[in-house]
Amino acid sequence: MDGLRVLIASTPVGPLGSGIGGGVELTLHNLVYGLGLRGHHVEVVAPANSLHLGERVHQIDGALQISAQGLGRGALTELPAGSVLAAMWSHIGSLQDEADVIINLAYDWLPFHLTQFFDVPVLHVVSMGSLSDAMDHVITEVERLRPGRLAVHSAAQAVTFPEPSIFRVVGNGIVVERYDVQLTVADDAPLGFVGRISPEKGLEDVAELSSRTGKRVLVWGKLQDKEYWHRVQADHPGATLDYQGFLPTDDLQAQLGSCAALLMTPKWVEAFGNVAIEAMAVGVPVIAYDRGGPAEIVDDGVTGFLVSPGDIDALVEAVARVGEIDRAACRQRVDDEYSSAAMADRMLEWVGDVLAARVRV
Repeated sequence: MDGLRVLIASTPVGPLGSGIGGGVELTLHNLVYGLGLRGHHVEVVAPANSLHLGERVHQIDGALQISAQGLGRGALTELPAGSVLAAMWSHIGSLQDEADVIINLAYDWLPFHLTQFFDVPVLHVVSMGSLSDAMDHVITEVERLRPGRLAVHSAAQAVTFPEPSIFRVVGNGIVVERYDVQLTVADDAPLGFVGRISPEKGLEDVAELSSRTGKRVLVWGKLQDKEYWHRVQADHPGATLDYQGFLPTDDLQAQLGSCAALLMTPKWVEAFGNVAIEAMAVGVPVIAYDRGGPAEIVDDGVTGFLVSPGDIDALVEAVARVGEIDRAACRQRVDDEYSSAAMADRMLEWVGDVLAARVRV
């Protein structure tokens, strides 16, 4: 497939570059880069004030969507007045004649529902596990009406849904050229934590680990829930958590590489875990709970360690063993499986299958 015209729909929860969109922002950036490497024309539709990516970013004004993460299984589908999500998809509709395929990265009811009304194929990369009954239903309807249009980042993410077999697993990727591997660190190197500062990320377990071991932990990410951040610190006075802010990729990778290990202790099923491959790209082993996407990324005992969720004793033991990990092997794993080019190739194979199926029909 040469010279595809690809239109990518971003998340409506925040502008690209704000950090509010979490891993979706990194996925989008790296997908745009990888598709560009393969010679395809890529444009993006995103909320106003987004960073520039691809050939063009269509900046759309409107009220931002509330993230589905904390709304509960029975949450109603809602759009705020002047919804940016609705405006984005109206604009996408006006552009469809100029695209060969539309790839949606938003975990919201509206774009899934609209799939059946588009002449151009709309493919969905589902960015989270099953969170609501309404989303589960509309996702299943897409498969019934337009088979083959659904993908997830990991098999662990797929099994959170009622019908795991309807999804294609496409993994993820990063622009590895932007990451400088650090093969050695100081004996007293700190640990690292990267992610939104919010309850589902499990920062309290990291704080407990710090309290028990005396290890300093550098914390990077969007300070989404300040009350939670202060509560974690108050509940763990013996912990040393140093908040480093939300950094762009180039600055983050330069600082993250000095860490002895990255800690991933989520309280929910992570769809993938972009920060795991970012850490490994700079040579940093990953210590993660054995569930969700990180459990498929980390090769236990080779690129880090997997421990039972909530087992702080096991976390402490893993930290003590982190010197056993070859940091070069961490980077090699990313080069082999998680480059932006590898990700783009998996996506293009999926797009090719969808376009071929339309021709057969």
